[in-house]
Amino acid sequence: MARSKKKAETIFLVCEECGDYNYSLKRKPGGEKLRVKKYCARLRKHTFHAEKKK
Repeated sequence: MARSKKKAETIFLVCEECGDYNYSLKRKPGGEKLRVKKYCARLRKHTFHAEKKK
């Protein structure tokens, strides 16, 4: 039996402090949501960024 392939979807990483969409990446659906510390250009410091779909 053939396995169903899950297509990679585009997700965006949104700054939790200012709400800017700073990063985009492609990943397979499923799993837990990302929450990583990345650089925010508006605030000029590292802040937590959460995964969102547009």
